[in-house]
Amino acid sequence: MTKHEFNYGGQAVIEGVMMRGGSRMAVAVRAPSGEIVVRVEPLNAALYQGPISRIPFLRGLTMLWDALGLGLKAMMWSADVAVGEEEARGGFQGALGWVSGAVGLIGGVVLFMVLPSLLVGLLPFPLSPLVDNLLEGLIRLAMMVGYIWAVGRLPDVARVFAYHGAEHKTINAYEDGAPLTVERVQAYPTAHTRCGTAFLLTVVAVSILVLAPLGQPSLPMRVISRVLAVPIIAGISYEWLRFSARHAHRPWMRPLIGPSLALQRLTTREPDDGMVEVAIRALETVLAEAEEERPSTEEQVVAS
Repeated sequence: MTKHEFNYGGQAVIEGVMMRGGSRMAVAVRAPSGEIVVRVEPLNAALYQGPISRIPFLRGLTMLWDALGLGLKAMMWSADVAVGEEEARGGFQGALGWVSGAVGLIGGVVLFMVLPSLLVGLLPFPLSPLVDNLLEGLIRLAMMVGYIWAVGRLPDVARVFAYHGAEHKTINAYEDGAPLTVERVQAYPTAHTRCGTAFLLTVVAVSILVLAPLGQPSLPMRVISRVLAVPIIAGISYEWLRFSARHAHRPWMRPLIGPSLALQRLTTREPDDGMVEVAIRALETVLAEAEEERPSTEEQVVAS
């Protein structure tokens, strides 16, 4: 079967999977009753269909929102469904959804961008600019990997990581043109070149290159520069992710994407058939919703 010329992606949530296309997202969650509950929401047109979605480097901001904002909103709703309270918040749109998304975005920036810079800036001995920025990058990487490893040891999070594997398997099968059946989807790997984990690892590497020319500013300027650099770092990282995914089949690219694929072993688990069934339902819902407005080949949705 011919491979599809455009990409969908998503994210694992509590007892389910979020998938999104060009204009809508669908969250499928396994309720305590055993049924699969699905909710479909439109995406913000200004972010996903406006000019910013087509401008290189600026469109990376939508990826950052996906990784730390949109995903948190979907996670909140899935938590309600998982405990049998899917009507508690009535979805993830409106002011609460935007606030929760913003909290996730700000929290991620503070934890993985500002805090490592503060730690290096407070060292009582001088470092060369090169060593300074390399050390900051290594601390940022260690914090990210350590955080993923630590939370992955929690049983509930391990189930989320298994749904993450189901999400990747489903997208891999769809992009390969395979039928979306549990048996066929289970044959595909749990790693994906456009995973949000790959995006975060790329952010760490790019941050070293972007921040190194700034030298060693004072502590207040150090913090401010890291916050202001986030859009630049996100933009460069997203363009690299698009480029590497497009050329993932080439031998010279494999060593470059190897670390991100290896890191996904921490964020994915082999799913059971029921988890794959949920992921398939989420993707099929998005595909059905998008039937009347197929996205162009330039549209990219990053799997996380």
